Amino acid sequence: MVRREESVPFAFVAESGHFRSNVTPPRRRPSRTDLAGRVLLGVVVVAGLVGSLLLGMPALETPRPQDGRPDQPTAAESR
Repeated sequence: MVRREESVPFAFVAESGHFRSNVTPPRRRPSRTDLAGRVLLGVVVVAGLVGSLLLGMPALETPRPQDGRPDQPTAAESR
């Protein structure tokens, strides 16, 4: 089988040394400040969700009649 050589731009050939390996280098362990920042961000997000739930729950409740009496008609409905 004959392999045909095709012309390749010189810039690509010069940069080909950067792409010789498909193995990724090992990941660095995050520092203590990175971990503390991630934990703090998680706590802030969870606290925001819990706070919005606590503040929003009264708005989702249905009003209850007081003292078991039926609702009194307003002035506009009584005429």
